[in-house]
Amino acid sequence: MKYLGISTLALLAACASAPDSMQATAQSADVVLVQPDGSYDTVPLAKPVITLKVMQTTVKSLSDYPTIEEGLEQNLAHMKAMADQACTTGNKPDILLFHEFPLTGYSSGTRTEKLNYTVQMPGPETDYLGQIARDCDTYIVFGSYATDAEWPGHILSLNGVINRDGELVERYWKTRNIKRLYPDREITTTTIESVRDQYRAMYGPETEFPIVRTEFGNLAVSTVQFDPFVFAAFSMRGAEIMLRTATLYEPFDVQATAAQNNFYSAMANIAFDYPGYSAGESIIVDNKGKILVQSPSKTEDDIIEAQIPIAEFREGRRIPNFAIDVTMPVIEQYRQEFPLNHMDVPREDLPETGEAMKALMERASRFNSEEEKAKYAED
Repeated sequence: MKYLGISTLALLAACASAPDSMQATAQSADVVLVQPDGSYDTVPLAKPVITLKVMQTTVKSLSDYPTIEEGLEQNLAHMKAMADQACTTGNKPDILLFHEFPLTGYSSGTRTEKLNYTVQMPGPETDYLGQIARDCDTYIVFGSYATDAEWPGHILSLNGVINRDGELVERYWKTRNIKRLYPDREITTTTIESVRDQYRAMYGPETEFPIVRTEFGNLAVSTVQFDPFVFAAFSMRGAEIMLRTATLYEPFDVQATAAQNNFYSAMANIAFDYPGYSAGESIIVDNKGKILVQSPSKTEDDIIEAQIPIAEFREGRRIPNFAIDVTMPVIEQYRQEFPLNHMDVPREDLPETGEAMKALMERASRFNSEEEKAKYAED
């Protein structure tokens, strides 16, 4: 089977031979990403204590509806019904956090098939959700499969942040996919890591770990799991509340990450029960990793809420004290297994399936021997 085109192989060879940090250093030289005195930028708070509500919802995949338009209409209506419930019961929310796929559901199939089951940000869906945010006077955060005309053929995993005025103020790209999660395939969505140099050239290095400075605290959003370096980067940039959207998460990951980075955190999980998989049990934790509230359900719609004493928490706070200097000699010599930019290829060379993605990744792996790499060479 032919997995890799010539242009892909050329790119992988270039990635393997060039230092990953060279372009990163040049592009970041004049951009202040972390304050040297441990401080970080904020805006004045609107209130001393805020209410965060996590929206655990069931959702049908767009592929399960007669038409994509009907699917989006129904899924949006479900999001609105849940938001209306959250906004009229319990404490008034300041932030509503939805999960990774409330609009599209999870879709399987080839790249070409999955591209049909995406949205764009901004787009009609963010306009609709913006009206809900205005009516409830709340921020809305949600994830989705997405496409972008500037990235033809790429399937993105984006998280949108809509403010109280109904404006889409940030869209977070997923930083990187977890690797070797499955024995026979790799995740095919495009992340910052997989096209990092082109992403930086288009948007700037400061957009890799963006912080939304709001009247309710400094927010960051991520779909990443089990990656302490990613969350450390967000905390160095001043994250106070880490809002996470991921499927099939582990509570200990959220707890440990919050404690290590001294920020509040929440995970919104999709609700479903497939053979061999169950999800749900969304969670909110404090900056010590203590569980404030957790949904008891794996399969049903649920809304959980917690109050965050943001003013008291912020008082005198600085970014975490990481052992960077003492560990830097090791970090400087480490090279991650899969090089950056491995998906910065022409549309025709983007892997169609998870199996083809695995072939590309194995070919790119810095840990594999030449013999192992040869197993995935072109016929």
